[in-house]
Amino acid sequence: MNLPYKFISFLFFTSIYLGCFPTLAQNQSNTSWQINEFKKQDAVNPILSPDLKQQFFCPIQGKTVGWENKNVLNPTALLKDGKVHLLYRAQDSLGTSRIGLAISEDGIHFKKIPKPILFPEQDAFKKYEWPGGIEDPRIVQTEDGNYLITYTSYDGKTARLCFATSTDLLHWKKMGPMLKDPKYIDLWSKSGAIVVKQVGSKMIATKINGYYWMYFGDTDLFMAQSKDLIQWNVLEDAENKQRISVLQPRKGYFDSRLVEPGPYALMQKSGILLIYNSSNAANFNDTKLPKFTYSAAQALFHLERPYQLIQRSNKPFIWPNKVYEQIGEVNEVCFVEGLVPFKSRWFLYYGTADSKIAVATSPQR
Repeated sequence: MNLPYKFISFLFFTSIYLGCFPTLAQNQSNTSWQINEFKKQDAVNPILSPDLKQQFFCPIQGKTVGWENKNVLNPTALLKDGKVHLLYRAQDSLGTSRIGLAISEDGIHFKKIPKPILFPEQDAFKKYEWPGGIEDPRIVQTEDGNYLITYTSYDGKTARLCFATSTDLLHWKKMGPMLKDPKYIDLWSKSGAIVVKQVGSKMIATKINGYYWMYFGDTDLFMAQSKDLIQWNVLEDAENKQRISVLQPRKGYFDSRLVEPGPYALMQKSGILLIYNSSNAANFNDTKLPKFTYSAAQALFHLERPYQLIQRSNKPFIWPNKVYEQIGEVNEVCFVEGLVPFKSRWFLYYGTADSKIAVATSPQR
């Protein structure tokens, strides 16, 4: 078949353009930017379960409660003094959540602190935190050596993304909602993953172009930026003044229902790596997984433009296939939030069926 000259020229220049600027779809086969080869530690999982012996005096109820009677789940983690510190969500028999702390020398076997370290009190933040409590922490270090946690406060009706700071992981100063703009303070918000750089074993919040950056949300993913880690502003489209969505659910995939940040977002040479949680929709979904299955995948954003998506997983790297992940408070859930570099491996901590906590590891490359 003889093709017209103009059409041949079009094909030639199109091929050059696509070769120089590969599309998102073309890049999907390259997974070298991901943390690969995670292996669930089946011999020890789940590593953390509810403990009826964990008692503490609730300052709101005015009585002693079993603060992790019902579930333990959704932990964040960091390395301190050569030990893994796991900060986890625990629920009492009424469903109120508090944050506990457990410490391990090997990343597998943990000793719990008897009382929660962050919980609803008779303070200025009770209106945001009671009766639902404090949920799903994500921790980073600051450049001055302190700690910052993002967490979800739940008043029983609205979830709000909040944060607190500490110098020792035991005593915390609550800072209240992160999105203080009247436009957003009463709008449902969750799951703040701050962009960090790795310095040894520390994950330190780091500025890009003069700002700290954070991914958040549990439908689409949105972003906020800050100059001081205290005052945060949501990224908006200049024309319609609406939140900018930087990652969305995809019909026909495992993440067809929602997407939600996992641990911190990690700066690498190839870009900003964000491990994210997802849910499978009831229809137009990944038919290989049960509907509403929670699994986790990875996305890569531009190093200088954190809102620009470069690549994205076409399949999850972790999903429920163990009984303790498939049956619990909420069935079919692997929900990742904790990631630490430890003993030449990545230790990934995750909630299972919203009931217990497990770990998977991967070699550090």
